[in-house]
Amino acid sequence: MYPESREILIMADGGGSNGSRNRLWKKSLQEWANKEDLKIMVCHFPPGTSKWNKIEHRMFCHITRNWRGKPLTSHEVIINLIGSTTTKKGLKIGVGLDSQKYAKGIKVTDSEMDSLSIEYANFHGEWNYIISPQC
Repeated sequence: MYPESREILIMADGGGSNGSRNRLWKKSLQEWANKEDLKIMVCHFPPGTSKWNKIEHRMFCHITRNWRGKPLTSHEVIINLIGSTTTKKGLKIGVGLDSQKYAKGIKVTDSEMDSLSIEYANFHGEWNYIISPQC
């Protein structure tokens, strides 16, 4: 939508595959920054504060209400459950199955980490940083 953009801000949870301590997440962001010539500012929610994540707050309570303890027996059931979730105010949730296979156990070495173009913020740099494209 914004082909002239040179910067992007990502607000991310503090855990999981996009966690603030995940090396592969940072390496993958560096690869994306290089490919798109894009400066990426990342701000992670501190541990235990996903309730501050507006998307989670607005979405998951409605998904849970719609779920009502139905058995989650297949990907199709889960996708239909999430995709049929709506609110009175018009919130609609888009959902799809990512069937791509991902390698497990990928390790990012210290030297690979050292090669990343990461600038850590003065305030909680472990959660807030900028990844700049490498020439």
